[in-house]
Amino acid sequence: MTFSIAARCRRTGQLGVGALTARPAVGKLVAHVQSGGGAVATQATPNPFLAYHGLPLLAEGRSPQDVLTELLAQDPGREVRQVGMVDRHGRSHAFTGSRTKDWAGHRTGPGYTVQGNRLAGPQTLAEIVRVFEESAELDLAERLVLAIGAGEEAGGDRHGARSATVVVIGDQPYPLWDVRVDDSEHPARELHRLHGVFREEVLPTIRGMPTRDDPMGEAARQALGAQMGGRTPANAVDQQAATTATGEAL
Repeated sequence: MTFSIAARCRRTGQLGVGALTARPAVGKLVAHVQSGGGAVATQATPNPFLAYHGLPLLAEGRSPQDVLTELLAQDPGREVRQVGMVDRHGRSHAFTGSRTKDWAGHRTGPGYTVQGNRLAGPQTLAEIVRVFEESAELDLAERLVLAIGAGEEAGGDRHGARSATVVVIGDQPYPLWDVRVDDSEHPARELHRLHGVFREEVLPTIRGMPTRDDPMGEAARQALGAQMGGRTPANAVDQQAATTATGEAL
């Protein structure tokens, strides 16, 4: 059904999930991230509560192994689940239920966990790991895109593929990257193309949005400053007076 990778970038601390499956909308079903918490991929017969309950526990400082052990013990459907979990420190843990469809398994390492079911064989996961480990100099989103492409080329889902996703979060509560291919004959190829589109046309907008430390955001600062002859508005009255943004407004 699916293969995925949940990972942390050692250089930036960013957390992300990349996934590909033979069904539509893998981004909706599999990938979960939380700033300051971790990254979770839940698949086979997905249980989103492994992420919804697990990510806050990771944010409290508990390890992925501890969190998954506790949550799976409470899940009566655990033997048809598959899940990978990485926390903000790079600790990782994964689980493959005994009744997931062959070939099924997982691999973990420092800062990542890779898992898949109904695959052509273990070579799919081995290739994902190889590409991810050998691309440490790249940004996390690009590493995940390349890893997903490598997994598909290595055999991938033995029933073919229809959707792919990459989601990455940094130090803000909203994702830095959220690239989805919900239904395509060549989802890994389309994911690679959309990654380029996102980098050029969407990422600059996200980087200009408000942050915890900057409630205005650089995009609003530039737009309001341009409208007011280069003078940054000093207070909320000035901000309300400049009602029409310039540049890359939606």
